[in-house]
Amino acid sequence: MRPLRDAQLGAFTFFASALPHDVCGSNGLPLTPNSIKILGRFQLLKTITHPRLCQYVDISRGKHAKHHSPERVLQIAYEALEGLEFMNKHGMVHRALNAQNVLMDGKGKVKLAKFGLYYMTDHGADVDFPIGYPSYLAPEVIAQGSVHPRDPSQGENPLPSGPKTDVWSLGVLLFELCAGRRLLQNIEISERLKFIITLGCIDDIVTVLAEEHGCLDAIRCVYVFDACSKSLTFHSVLPSRPTPAELLVDPVFEGVSCLYAPFQQPVGLFSSSLRCAHLELPEDISQLCKGQSEYLGERAIDEVYHLWCLAGGDLEKELTNKEIIQSKPPVCTLPNFLLEDGESFGQGRDRSFLLDDTTVTLSLCQLKNRLKDVAGEAYYPLLEDEQSSLSQSNSSNELSCTVMLPLIIRERDTEYQLIRIILFDRLLKAYPYKKNLVWKEARVDIPPLIRGLAWAALLGVEGDIQAKYDSIDKDTPIPTDRQIEVDIPRCHQYDELLSSPQGHRKFRRVLKAWVVSHPDLVYWQVTHIHTVLWSIDNSHVIQEYLTVFSQMIAFHDPELSNHLNEIGFIPDLYAIPWFLTMFTHVFPLHKIFHLWDTLLLGNSSFPFCIGVAILQQLRDRLLANGFNECILLFSDLPEIDIERCVRESINLFCWTPKSATYRQHAQPPKAQGDASTNGFGKTANYYSSDYQDMPKTDLSREPLELSDLKAEVSPRISAEDLIDLCELSVGGQTKRSKASKPKILAVDIRSIEDFGRGHISGSISIPYSTAFSPDGELVQCPATGTLQSFRGRVIVVITDCLKHCFATHLVKVNYPRVTTLDGGINKMKPTGLLTVPSPQI
Repeated sequence: MRPLRDAQLGAFTFFASALPHDVCGSNGLPLTPNSIKILGRFQLLKTITHPRLCQYVDISRGKHAKHHSPERVLQIAYEALEGLEFMNKHGMVHRALNAQNVLMDGKGKVKLAKFGLYYMTDHGADVDFPIGYPSYLAPEVIAQGSVHPRDPSQGENPLPSGPKTDVWSLGVLLFELCAGRRLLQNIEISERLKFIITLGCIDDIVTVLAEEHGCLDAIRCVYVFDACSKSLTFHSVLPSRPTPAELLVDPVFEGVSCLYAPFQQPVGLFSSSLRCAHLELPEDISQLCKGQSEYLGERAIDEVYHLWCLAGGDLEKELTNKEIIQSKPPVCTLPNFLLEDGESFGQGRDRSFLLDDTTVTLSLCQLKNRLKDVAGEAYYPLLEDEQSSLSQSNSSNELSCTVMLPLIIRERDTEYQLIRIILFDRLLKAYPYKKNLVWKEARVDIPPLIRGLAWAALLGVEGDIQAKYDSIDKDTPIPTDRQIEVDIPRCHQYDELLSSPQGHRKFRRVLKAWVVSHPDLVYWQVTHIHTVLWSIDNSHVIQEYLTVFSQMIAFHDPELSNHLNEIGFIPDLYAIPWFLTMFTHVFPLHKIFHLWDTLLLGNSSFPFCIGVAILQQLRDRLLANGFNECILLFSDLPEIDIERCVRESINLFCWTPKSATYRQHAQPPKAQGDASTNGFGKTANYYSSDYQDMPKTDLSREPLELSDLKAEVSPRISAEDLIDLCELSVGGQTKRSKASKPKILAVDIRSIEDFGRGHISGSISIPYSTAFSPDGELVQCPATGTLQSFRGRVIVVITDCLKHCFATHLVKVNYPRVTTLDGGINKMKPTGLLTVPSPQI
């Protein structure tokens, strides 16, 4: 993205055509407003970057000449043609060229403005005004008249303008530069057009230019105007003039083209080309920052605009202050009635709905004042520095406090976002070599402006992903097309981009590319929300997932689990859309973004913890209600504090032994980076890695039949989990320091005799036969007192027969974090880690 440098942010506005309120489309749904259509098409304009084009940064949907030398004219012509050719490669034409839309940057280079107006309005179909300026429109455009492109009463719609239309407009501009605007400004459009068309011979051109420039310069001007005359040719109805691409190789530009290097698209983050191939360091490194007192000018234009909005910038307010947008009371907008006798009543056409060509320059003073305390070093953070990136600012104390504030406040803090954006920008430019630092900083937060690229880095995306996507056939009809077509208009249609036709189109192509790339998977609809499931016969996959989730509820909140099981409110009734859509069925998009920022940092077990955290926010209401009330509660889920949900799910995640969520039908893992980065910081340590990723050994969990898995209320953990959690080493000695507190208690429920023959070091003996009274209460004894003192820690039940229900009984009396050792004591015997007590003397 190009830096701001000496450029300025500008804004202009126009009104989209209104649609009738009582008309629906063929699908029975209300018609999409034209303003939404325009917003969707605009997204492509943000991606187009070229030295000859002004950069588009955002669109907001509101509620309502001088003479030049021949050499300079050649340069202007060549630079303008470069911009037009680049637009044509992207399937666009300008159609609104005039003297005000050909701008010059600080170096005198051409930049074409408002080049996306014709494209984003669907060739003028979505607005009430014509696109273009009559004085510069090509004859074939004027010949079509003012027929609206989508007016069914006009019969066949006119064809959209092509690249040659812009060449005519450019030719008129060049003629004005050569001859001066005085020559044509007082001539009516029809006479002006006739005058230009009749300039067909060199003698006439020489005469006109000689009158303007004098005889000495007339011959030189002819060669310049030769490019103009090629564009100002008109034959019958169809133009025979060349395209911008053809003009660029015209001999008239031989002396100019050598001054310009061919444009190369900037290499993106995900590409097969080296991003640093064009970089050259000066001999004196100190020259890099020399004279750069305006640090904000080195930032990308879209970044500056984002910060401008955070600092209080308001596009609609700026345009209103300049009286470009004027609100009127409803009584002043009554329609005009025309009677048979020609007499009219009411208002005439509101000219505010026509195009106002004024461009308002947006002041950066407020933004600069907001960032005045940010030191210059903050714009160039050192990635190898162990200190926090926030310490680079003069107001580091304030920023250090900001990082402790709620996420929604941090995302609106201008100075904080500047620091975070700069840091992530540098880390992503060093991706994948700084992948670990991306993970580290993502655990703090992810700047919304860079969220897309940050997610791609967290997902391990590498290589030319755009080329891979382009190579997938997304056009050939497939059986799922109909279902996708029905589902997309139901998906988050409150969002302006997703509800636009372009949003639908892109969404459809992404889904179709996924389905085509995974022929072993199938697309299903789930409660009006689409999803792609793991396999065609996936009922066993879903049932295993829901069973493990049910065990996670019992592990973390046994009281809630007991209540939900008693009333029959099982996860099958509410949780399927949660996991199949990764909670997009539950939350609006602005909450989903924050949730996924964390979701991508966890392993495949983390969604279980999010589900438990949601239930715990609704805990009091769930415990107080029966089955019917719970069904109604989940049919319209109450407001969920997403930041609290994320915070609590991380805590649950860090307390969950990794083998407790083992699923034999889990999706095969993809290779990730350093496992140490794949978690939530120091508190996650052991729990951060995914059990599905680990190589299987004799101490790993064994797969269970689904019926056996459903019969167990609490989860199992593997022998290797137990060894790590107990911090055992060979010889049965522990590695734990005296100051540390164990997070686990091993409870051996075998008989006293079996316990004496060998047991886990540090475990306690509570024989199952003496543990519970006939009414199910835990019998009080020294051993159960120890168990009570460890309440809240991970309890691992060890037995020689997994048919025992000791763990189930503990859950029923509301003991949290209860697990069972997979394989029982027999799994531990070959390890040599069992302890035999010394005989008493």
